[in-house]
Amino acid sequence: MTEGKSDQERIESRAHLLPEEAAAGSEDAEAQAEAILSESDIREADRNAAPDTVLERRTSAETVTPVEPPD
Repeated sequence: MTEGKSDQERIESRAHLLPEEAAAGSEDAEAQAEAILSESDIREADRNAAPDTVLERRTSAETVTPVEPPD
């Protein structure tokens, strides 16, 4: 959770729809904001909580096939 803001302040600040959200419509912007922030808090607390998330910690040397120098 963002430090210094209450849950209600966070919800109210997120409830203002972005242009693309307003175009799609929202029956209850505050409920939508509350759900988004709740899911965000869960993912922030547990980085593996997001669906289909696989966190790989590899260097580029481990992911790229080395190029052979010319003969």
